[in-house]
Amino acid sequence: MASRSALRDLSFSAVIAGFIAVLVGYTSSAAIVFQAAQAAGASLAQIGGWLSTLGLAMGVTSLGLSLYYRTPILTAWSTPGAALLVTSLPGSTVNEAIGVFIFASGLILLCGVTGIFSRLMQHIPQGISAAMLAGILLRFGLDAFVSLQSHFSLAAAMCLAFFIARRLLPRYAILVALCAGLACAALQGDIALAGKHLTLAVPQFVMPHFTWSSLMGVGIPFFIVTMASQNAPGVATLKAAGYVVPTSPLMTWTALVALILAPFGGFSVCIAAITAAICMSPEAHPDPARRYMAAAAAGVFYLLAGVFGGSIGLLFSALPAAFIHTIAGLALLSTIAGSLHRALAAEIHRDAAIVTFLITASGITLLGVGSAFWGLIGGIMVWGILALPRRLRAAKG
Repeated sequence: MASRSALRDLSFSAVIAGFIAVLVGYTSSAAIVFQAAQAAGASLAQIGGWLSTLGLAMGVTSLGLSLYYRTPILTAWSTPGAALLVTSLPGSTVNEAIGVFIFASGLILLCGVTGIFSRLMQHIPQGISAAMLAGILLRFGLDAFVSLQSHFSLAAAMCLAFFIARRLLPRYAILVALCAGLACAALQGDIALAGKHLTLAVPQFVMPHFTWSSLMGVGIPFFIVTMASQNAPGVATLKAAGYVVPTSPLMTWTALVALILAPFGGFSVCIAAITAAICMSPEAHPDPARRYMAAAAAGVFYLLAGVFGGSIGLLFSALPAAFIHTIAGLALLSTIAGSLHRALAAEIHRDAAIVTFLITASGITLLGVGSAFWGLIGGIMVWGILALPRRLRAAKG
């Protein structure tokens, strides 16, 4: 009976919305995942396996959760988390990267099972976590325009296409920039497909290796960024659209899937926000109660994308580095701007936020631990020092 009801709720507009959501998700951040896998020292075959694993993970969770709750619940990998991995994993081994994935997914699962997600995030001021994210993403924004120096015509064409599309077709701006970049690279003969053959990428098991420096320097910041910048907005998007779904089970199921698939490169499975909004829009279906089929359709498309993960990885490996850097930077422009705005919006946290941003963006390594962790620690210390007089006055009053 339930399956017949779901089929009655299926519509062509829902299928189109699901396809667009997946297309936007992949075109906006697959390049960042590719860079993250490269930073970990993964081979091309392993990168294809990572992309296949992520596609299958998002397909299963989007399809299953949407049909179970009759709600448009779309999942995604953590794009801010992937960006952190790009800047933090160089120098680490693939085995250490897998250890980080398992550690972070385990922490998220713990939050889901115990229901402490909201309480945990309340202990870190939003301005500080936003500043850490902005510091992590700064390199991507800079690289998008540094590419103008080495590949001017390619980077300029992509930037021009992106901003024109932001004016005329904002939802498809990244897709337009990607197509412009592919066309320009093809005309210049910069797509190196010679000697490369399309194959189905089979996810490969990698034995995890846990080290103190990687867990503290990468795992903790990765966990915080994923929760604060991916899961929290995802849950907020659902609530803003009028869908009431228990948060803890969503955290539990997505984290459990990520934990199981972490040894195969499934670094995160989170609640989507931006792409989920596509499935929650009136364009998906006039009736909000039937829009869940858009997310379910997206799940099917994610499963198909997972099958062809090797082809996606092969395409990115054949493109010039300037293309990867430009598309990643353009895709993260809005996130960088939003993070900086949240970091500096509250004057009470502004000094702590700017310290967090600068330390994180510096790229320093202390005691073998990366800059994102020290940026977070530095910001919290400054916040505590500056907040102490206010607390003393409040106690006396």
